[in-house]
Amino acid sequence: MDALLDFIKILVPASVVLYAVYLMVRSFIIKEIELKKLEVRSRSIEVVLPVRLQAYERMTLFLERTSPQNLLVRMNQPGLTARDFHKLLLEEIRNEYNHNVSQQVYIGEEVWSLIKNAKEDLILEINEAAQSVSADMPSIELAKKIFEVALNKNVDPVGHALSELKKEIQRTF
Repeated sequence: MDALLDFIKILVPASVVLYAVYLMVRSFIIKEIELKKLEVRSRSIEVVLPVRLQAYERMTLFLERTSPQNLLVRMNQPGLTARDFHKLLLEEIRNEYNHNVSQQVYIGEEVWSLIKNAKEDLILEINEAAQSVSADMPSIELAKKIFEVALNKNVDPVGHALSELKKEIQRTF
């Protein structure tokens, strides 16, 4: 019985010390894991941040280049028919979009949706304008009609997408 009592006298304090060491080691390991996570996160931010900024820049450039006023001035060539100009405009918009489609990885879903909708709305405006002019008319007539269709819109989809893209950039940084 005395041996059992002596054993309990040794076992209880040893258990308390062992539990205290366990808690200290556990706390230390948790802190180390958090530090490693923080280190990994900061390294990933160093890598991802410039890429995200570049994505915002590229999509801003895409929206600016495909806005009707810039697109029509840049793409209009003397001697083109309305049909050829129509094809050229649609091809340019699709090429610009396809060139930048990978940027959606770095841009918020809502803003990316607005960018896609702006592109689709612009294509619809161009198609609508192309249907209202004769195919063999000069390209300048189609350009005038596209401007007219764009001006009659209540909301400028490209401008709205650009505005939301800028807001997202400001929220991010």
